Amino acid sequence: QVQLVESGGGLVQAGGSLRLSCAASGRTFSRYAVGWFRQAPGKEREFVAGIRWIGGGTYYTDSVKGRFIISRDNAKNTVYLQMNSLKPEDTAVYYCAAEISLTPSWSAGEYHNWGQGTQVPVSS
Repeated sequence: QVQLVESGGGLVQAGGSLRLSCAASGRTFSRYAVGWFRQAPGKEREFVAGIRWIGGGTYYTDSVKGRFIISRDNAKNTVYLQMNSLKPEDTAVYYCAAEISLTPSWSAGEYHNWGQGTQVPVSS
């Protein structure tokens, strides 16, 4: 098990940027694939971006391609989500999740390790 803590959320205007961090403690984080998910009010939790535990392969849902960048620093046990050109429809609680796997799953049900979430309201 790893413990995950997200930070970096907050109110931002449309067109602005935020960088979310997901700090891990516990087992060797470098062996975990990591996904960022988000959940807007009244909607299901959806996959946003993911990164392999090695090799740097990254994955994005279509709605954030070209705007969001996921990266990781295994020496710091941290995964980042740089969010640029934010839109009101990006408003959600953002969660990071981790699982021992080479490739991050797009399904929330595949993850057993979750952070508490960080809110990102985007004003128009």
